[in-house]
Amino acid sequence: MISDDGKQLGVVKLSSALQIADEKGLDLVEVAPNVKPPVCRVLDYGKYRYEQTKREKEARHHSHKIKTKEIKFRPNVGEHDYEYKKNHVIKFLKHGDRVKIICFYRGREIAHKELGVQLVDRLIKEVEEFGVIDTPPRRMGNTYSVVLGPVKSK
Repeated sequence: MISDDGKQLGVVKLSSALQIADEKGLDLVEVAPNVKPPVCRVLDYGKYRYEQTKREKEARHHSHKIKTKEIKFRPNVGEHDYEYKKNHVIKFLKHGDRVKIICFYRGREIAHKELGVQLVDRLIKEVEEFGVIDTPPRRMGNTYSVVLGPVKSK
């Protein structure tokens, strides 16, 4: 048992531990139930829960969830549009998000699949210092896609 000021009280019977906690107007909380003997502590349980949720909230605040962003291209995209979308891909990768690059074909564009492949390969080469391939390029129906993940900084 550990007292409210942090002192070790040693192994104490449950009834006497509850009595000590009751005399101080605090709660008896089991902090390590899996050890032999279990460790209990005398403390204000409401304050303990408040501080615990505060720590969890702070930990969630500092963590970053990886999101997957999508950028869509067409095989005959203009140079300015290509550069604009490439800059968005770089921004997303710098922020730590994954980016799914999709080149989709419409109508007769499907006859020239190599244009979309060249476009995606060019984009991968231009952003390789910011992102690496997570899932390899693949063709599904009228789309050609690849997923890039952020480069792990050392």
